[in-house]
Amino acid sequence: MSSHDPMSGYQSYNGPAGPPEQPLRNQSAGRRGALVVATIADVAAGFLGLWILLFLLDANQGNAFVEFVHGTADWLGAWAQDIFTMETEGLRVLLNYGLPAVIYLGVGHGIASRLKSA
Repeated sequence: MSSHDPMSGYQSYNGPAGPPEQPLRNQSAGRRGALVVATIADVAAGFLGLWILLFLLDANQGNAFVEFVHGTADWLGAWAQDIFTMETEGLRVLLNYGLPAVIYLGVGHGIASRLKSA
């Protein structure tokens, strides 16, 4: 019998060597901030889109929910009102509320992407 240990020639593997990882706290703070910014942009665009939908479907303007959505959409899209002055009311609403929705989504998700990668 031999007293040779077959495992004595092997070294243990501790994983790939590389740069140390950033602290988990910094990564999660950036992701959390990105999530907050993206969520705010999504909610803003959602209200604008919902108002467009309610208007095009001829929702009851006297309904409290419809009034709330309209007021919120007016506040969010106030800077873009009357950029487009079409004769067709539906097209005017689509463009004057759709433009801010697209901009909120683009800018909000762009900022969120930068926060996530930082």
